[in-house]
Amino acid sequence: MNDKHQSESRHCTEWNYYGQGPSKWHEQFPVAKGQRQSPIDIVTDQVVFDQTLSDNPLKISYSNNCCQSVTNTGASFQVAVDGAGTEISGGPLDSTYKLVQFHAHWGHGGNEGSEHTVDGVTYPAELHLVHWNTKYKDVTEAVDKPDGLAVIGIFFTEGKEHSGFKPITDMFSKVPRKTDKVEFKFKFDPACLLPAERNYWTYLGSLTTPPLFESVTWIVMKDPVEVSAGQLAALRSLLWETPSGEGQMGNNYRPPQPLQGRLVKASFTEETTVEDIIPAVVLSALAIGVGAIFTISMIRTKRW
Repeated sequence: MNDKHQSESRHCTEWNYYGQGPSKWHEQFPVAKGQRQSPIDIVTDQVVFDQTLSDNPLKISYSNNCCQSVTNTGASFQVAVDGAGTEISGGPLDSTYKLVQFHAHWGHGGNEGSEHTVDGVTYPAELHLVHWNTKYKDVTEAVDKPDGLAVIGIFFTEGKEHSGFKPITDMFSKVPRKTDKVEFKFKFDPACLLPAERNYWTYLGSLTTPPLFESVTWIVMKDPVEVSAGQLAALRSLLWETPSGEGQMGNNYRPPQPLQGRLVKASFTEETTVEDIIPAVVLSALAIGVGAIFTISMIRTKRW
């Protein structure tokens, strides 16, 4: 790691989400006011459909023995991954990327907690699968390059229990405090955390935590994944250090940043579905039927 990265690493121990939190990060990390910062609010009527994303689908291939350990970082949980057998390519990516870790951001309650928003709408949590570009020697070399990282973002919404996520949340009781770490003793395929439909938005952005390097190609999945209230509570059961002592971890997210003229592309178009059409057809038929009855009634009673 070069001197620049060593300096950034020392500073990284000082940032937090307390008090003014992210609004103060620019004092240590001036890039926080840069031109491609993340997260953003995805304004759907300003998104551009990119046919090349559809013609060259995103390929995601993970392994069921790539996860090594889970750690409480003091700002989230983090699952460390051995990148062997994990590859993503295609879509907006010009190279092959390997998974290095995944973590999440969440709120203290309600629907607040996701970093990205869609037309201003927030979700209670957002999962990030972090990959590095294999054109570089390793993730340390890739982390500050403009094309160094690719992150898949997945919104969590409250609903039924997610059986795939359960083995992860079950581990949280073993890593309650900062630096707590436990090794995986079972096979786990991160692909189970992806939504069934792979429609996504993509744009050029940054890390959402210091050092905020503008090195990320973001791939934000359109469809959220359901997790249970208990699984969201498990996230909030993790502990972190605050100025007033140990507390429950939450609101560990950065608010949306200015778009700065960037283009947000979509791999899909908002097409009318059969479900959208049927109600309209039924209403139209009803209207025609009512009109016909009214007309017949008018003829019979000569009301015209």
